[in-house]
Formats: sequence, C-alpha cells, structure tokens
Amino acid sequence: MAPTNPTAPAAEGFTIDRLWRRGLDRYPSTGARYWYLAVAVFVTIILYYELYVAGGVAPLILEHFKMSFIYYVNILVLANLVGAFGSLAAGLADRWGRANLVAYGLLVTGVLALITPFAPNKFVFGLFAVLGGIVEGMCLVATPALVRDFSPQIGRASAMGFWTLGPVVGSLVVSFVANRTLPHLDNSWSSQYYIVGVVGLVAFAIALFGLRELKPGLRDQVMVSAGDRALIEARADSAERTADLDRPWGQMMRLDILAPALGISIFLLIYYTAVGFFTVYLTSNFGFTTSKANGINTWYWAINAVSLVVVGALSDRLRVRKPFMVAGTVIAVVMTFLFMTRTTHPHTSSTTLIVIIALLSLGLATAYAPWMAAFTETIEKRNPALTATGLAIWGWILRIVVCLAFFVLPYVVSAVDKLVEAPAVLAQVKAAGANPPPALLAEVGKIKSAAADAPHQWQAWWWVCIVAEILFLGLMLPLVGRWSPKAAKADAEAHDREVARLTGAS
Repeated sequence: MAPTNPTAPAAEGFTIDRLWRRGLDRYPSTGARYWYLAVAVFVTIILYYELYVAGGVAPLILEHFKMSFIYYVNILVLANLVGAFGSLAAGLADRWGRANLVAYGLLVTGVLALITPFAPNKFVFGLFAVLGGIVEGMCLVATPALVRDFSPQIGRASAMGFWTLGPVVGSLVVSFVANRTLPHLDNSWSSQYYIVGVVGLVAFAIALFGLRELKPGLRDQVMVSAGDRALIEARADSAERTADLDRPWGQMMRLDILAPALGISIFLLIYYTAVGFFTVYLTSNFGFTTSKANGINTWYWAINAVSLVVVGALSDRLRVRKPFMVAGTVIAVVMTFLFMTRTTHPHTSSTTLIVIIALLSLGLATAYAPWMAAFTETIEKRNPALTATGLAIWGWILRIVVCLAFFVLPYVVSAVDKLVEAPAVLAQVKAAGANPPPALLAEVGKIKSAAADAPHQWQAWWWVCIVAEILFLGLMLPLVGRWSPKAAKADAEAHDREVARLTGAS
C-alpha cells in the first residue's frame, strides 16, 4: 500500500534491496506525495549548491591557482559540454527510474566537493569541476521528472516553481554562506567546499532513505488533477503494458519540444551569466569585495526564489502559462537594459544594483515557472511515458547553449582576463616601493587599459542577453496551453466530468 504520511518511507525497513528498488505500487496520498516532492526539491537545492559554489569564490580560486579568466571559463565550457551528454544519458530514467540517479548523484558531488580543496593544480581542479558537470546534467533531467510524476497538471506550475528553487536557492545559499563566512575564515575559498561537501553528504543520507518514485504504470499516464488518482491506479497495469517506448528520441524530436527548449535556453543566458560571473563582474567592474559582491547576489537569488513560488501558484490558479511568459519577458528585457546602462558607471551604489537585479530576477521567475509547467505538459501530450526523454532533450540543448555562450563570452569580454590579475600586480607594485621595474609598470598600464575597455565589452554581452530574451517570445509559442483563463477553466471542468463518468461506470 502507499504510505499514508510523510514518515512512512522510514517504516518500511532499511533493506539493501529497498535502497535500489524505490518504486511505489500505488499513487501516494497527499501527505506522502508532499513529502516526496519536498525531498526532491531539497536535494535539488543541495546539488546546485555544490555545483555552483565555485561561482561564489571565483576571484579567490583564480588567485590561488594563478588561473586566467579564460582558463576558468574553459573549465565551465567543458563542464557544460559533458553535462549535456549527462542529460541525454538521464533520458534512460524513463526505463530505469529517476530516484537512484538523484540519490547517488548526491554522493558523488559530496565527495567531489570535499576533495576539491586538495587539488594540487588548476588542471585537477578543472577535472573535478567537469566530473561535477556530468552529475548536474543527469540531475537536471531526473529531478524535474520526479516533480512532474508527483504533481498533477493543475498544480504543476507551483510544483515546478518549487523545483526551480533548486538552482535558485542553491545559488542563494552560495552567496549567503560566502558573504557570512568568508570574512571569518581568512577569505579561504577551500572553506566553502568543506562546508558544502558536508552538507551534500547529509543530503545524500536523506535521499537514500527518504526518496521514492512512481512505478512505470503510474508515471506513464497523464494526471490532470488529484481527483484522477483512482482512475490512474485502475489503469496502471494496462498503461505499463501498452506504453510506447519505441524510438524514444524520434518521438520527442518535434517542433513543439525543440523550439521551446531552445527558447528557454537562450532566455536563461543572463541567469547562467549570473551564476558563473556576477561575482567576477561586480568585483572587477564596480570594485566590490568578494564578500560584498556575494551580498548583492543574495538579493538576486532571494527575490527569484520567492517569485518562482508565487508566480507558479498564480499560474495554477488562473490555469494559464503563456501570458506569464510574456509578462516575465517584458520585465526581464527592461531590467537587463537598465543593468547594462550601469556598466559604464563604476560608482553605481550597491543599493541601485540590488534594485535592478531584484526586478530582473522577478522577470526571469515570472516566465520560467510557467514555462516548466507548459513544457512538461507538452511532453505529456506527445507521450507521458517518455517524460524523462523529453526533459533530456531540453537538458542537452540547455547545456550546449550554455557551453557555447561561455566559450564566446571571454572573447567578447576579453579585458576581464587582465582585470582579475590586478590585485596580484598591484601588490607587487606596492612591494617594489618607489622604483618598480619597467615590466611591472607595463603590466599596470595594461590593467588600466583593460579597466577602460571592460565596461563597453560587458555592454556588448548584455545586448546579446537582451536579444535572446526577445527571441524567447517566438520560440515558446508551440507549447500547449490556453491564453484565456476562462477557456482553461472550461477545459478542466470538462475533464473532471469525464473522469467522474469513467469512475462511475467502473
């Protein structure tokens, strides 16, 4: 029988077999379903906390390993490239399940975080980051697939809003912890990896014993509302026998899957720039300390987290997705433009930047949570038994787009490579006294030139992000879903009548 309360998984016994076979024979009751959703969201937060920790201390990492900005960016490029194929591999979750990918992924990332401070050089550091990228690519598919399985379509945007708290709150925790602990830990980048590594292993233990998933016959059906539960269970055996798993990639390689996946991937360029480079940008362009930059970043992620949940709930209440995507895009475009204008004003206050990026964050969240709901609903229309496959295609496209963007960025913003060397060079000038050597003075001259060029180069990149946000509006149109709340409500009522007829007939 399905567990009747959130603590039921623990009561089933800790057998070795149970740590691998996690399928539920019946659709869980409300309490248990919320428990599994909560665990899925929690472990997603920790996974992204682990995987984004480098962005919060990037300037310190560059200084420690004497690593150029381009070298650092190339690590991110390679990590996203292998992560793209990790996403494709996770498409097998339709056949093999999702929960084990997530649980044991936490074990891998936790161990990687703890051993990263022992990396003897920048090559080994990069190797650990690339291995983490593979895990991220797999979890990017497995975790939203789990959330989809446990959330009916009426309620899907709220559930996906909570799922998106994974990368968002993960980034928020990176910034918050770095801001609060770095000043007390000698600005040691390695301290952040020790903290996240321990947290990651605790999360692994929680997932190992607390995360379950639906068996194929249950997850291979479309659940519109919680009232469909009895019908879904009655059809489980036949659904498992008749599920069409042939040519999975061919079934999902369709315009209504590919175009929206590309659209959201380019729409999120500004988001991934924030993850990887906001700290570098704020320290090099505005002169903030690493701790202060993380304090500013905290506002970005906090507003994003709250907005995802609120907007998801509104989208579910009105039963529409696309109007929210349009509204969010308009806000994002306007705020990205204002953010771009501040680039050439290095004395912009932290308060001004916080207001701008908070509203930018609001716009991104307003578009993204409803998009995730609409995208999973579009996959379900194609074939609900191939949800992970459809998400794998999205994950692959997303990682490839980010990979290409990160590859191009250091050539667009080439001056940053010299600016990240500035602290070390200026320290040498102070140490040289009144007569620094000519070669050192030449380096100072290059830094001054880079400082003059960098703002304009960053502006060019923000323009790329603005254009990408606008293109998203056209690419999201093939998604399923009504524009009118009234029409969407009528669809839901018609579905409820049909379910009542079928269950009554049975």
